[in-house]
Amino acid sequence: MSVIRSAGLRGFRATVGELGGDPEELATLCGLPIEALDTDDLLVPDQAVGAVMELAAHRLHCPDLGLRISRRQDLDMLGPLALAIRNSPTLADVLDCTSRYLFVHARSLSLTMGPDPYGDRGVIALRYTVTQPGLPIPVQGTDVGLAFVHHTIARLAEPRYGLRSVELPYRPAAPIAVYEEFFGAPVRIERPVALLRVPASLATRALSGGDENLHQLAMAFLSRQSGGAAAALTPRVRTTLQKLLGTTAPEIDAVARLLTLHPRTLQRRLAAEGTSFATLLDEVRRGEARRYLTTTDIPLGQVASLVGLSEQSTFTRCCRRWWGATPSAIRRGSAAPN
Repeated sequence: MSVIRSAGLRGFRATVGELGGDPEELATLCGLPIEALDTDDLLVPDQAVGAVMELAAHRLHCPDLGLRISRRQDLDMLGPLALAIRNSPTLADVLDCTSRYLFVHARSLSLTMGPDPYGDRGVIALRYTVTQPGLPIPVQGTDVGLAFVHHTIARLAEPRYGLRSVELPYRPAAPIAVYEEFFGAPVRIERPVALLRVPASLATRALSGGDENLHQLAMAFLSRQSGGAAAALTPRVRTTLQKLLGTTAPEIDAVARLLTLHPRTLQRRLAAEGTSFATLLDEVRRGEARRYLTTTDIPLGQVASLVGLSEQSTFTRCCRRWWGATPSAIRRGSAAPN
């Protein structure tokens, strides 16, 4: 079971109460302790956090609940990671420490930087991922996460930092105009992944008010708190695989090279964490395949390529192994991926 710090619920009580709902009743229905609504450091199931947001949005007829909750959240909810972020010299350093240590806040979350999916060299993509293999994309939770990243960049750089567009991997129930007013940028729906497209120049922009010594101290503390690099390897491998799928063959040599490890060292450390490269690759493929099949109309041959498989027939065999059904059956909804 993957857990998240209860800080992820910050703002939930006030927002639900403002809408006339009972936050404690909703928390209880989703198996969350009431204390999680008022403290930051309880470890609670991330699926329960996603579920309570979805339940509240449904019961209160508030499809933009996640966006509303995000307005009550701030960087402090990330604890020691917030200190490292605030004292980072550049936005690239912010993204580096966030991608390395966001798992301390929640192991199922990742934030990575990559090339623009539309090929614009002046733009980079900040990809926000909630890794819950086999489960539906948590709409409200993803809204909260993207909004939090947006607000953080606006506070660290400048309010109008040049956001090009917001890509959502689903069709939200709230009007798109609500999202575009919130982010101040075009919003595209039913895209392959959740991401913010921002100017490439942001990565090297110097941030003011930081203290390099505090940054290094915070990074050292996070390393000790997380048990060192070994504890962080599994989420780092998973994130790297997600970035490679559809662009480069997701082979262990390529992943090891990106993580500056020898392939045998990578395998040995993953084995010590109770997993393997093949297992992680299969889990990532399965999660990405489920998303493409259930949230997009991308042709099946292209989906196979996007999850790193050279043949559609191989993809079909994988789907039968994962879900006991063909890709077409999954897409039609006649078989539900679990």
